[in-house]
Amino acid sequence: MVIRKATKTDSEAIARYLLLAMEDIVFEFIGERNAEKAMSFMQHLTGTENNQYSYQNCWVVEEEGEVIAAVTLYDGGQLEVLRAPVAQYIEQEYNRPFNPENETQAGEFYVDSFGVDPGQQGKGIGSALLQFLIDEYVHKNGQKLGLLVDKENPGAKKLYLKLGFQVVGEKTLVGKQMEHLQVK
Repeated sequence: MVIRKATKTDSEAIARYLLLAMEDIVFEFIGERNAEKAMSFMQHLTGTENNQYSYQNCWVVEEEGEVIAAVTLYDGGQLEVLRAPVAQYIEQEYNRPFNPENETQAGEFYVDSFGVDPGQQGKGIGSALLQFLIDEYVHKNGQKLGLLVDKENPGAKKLYLKLGFQVVGEKTLVGKQMEHLQVK
């Protein structure tokens, strides 16, 4: 298993794995429950530079030459800049306004979304990826990592707490109640 920065050629796999985590949110963004359109939306953004879902902000897990997991992570202080191209794309392509709540802020590197290939889940890949990010950003560089977890997903919260994250507050994202966790 190799964890590495993503490249543009990883965009399709990244889109697939991020969509596992974000499907309901993407349906809200595009205004319909359409898996094909949601995948097209994600592929466009993961393959385009300078936005919050771009391959530039992703790490991937590769095994035997195949990407099996992906995470998007960025400086929370750059949210507005990284979100602007997403808003522009949604307004142009889907004729919808885009103004979700701010999910992060300056002072943390934000784990926006991550997903693991369904056939690889339960093997510790997600834990290994998060531990890698904690080592890279927190231990080596003295940064805070933050993320949101759906209050209706106690299993994910349990994993994050086990890895050292602590609850620091609550946020609403696209109408969902979330807990804000950080590790320092």
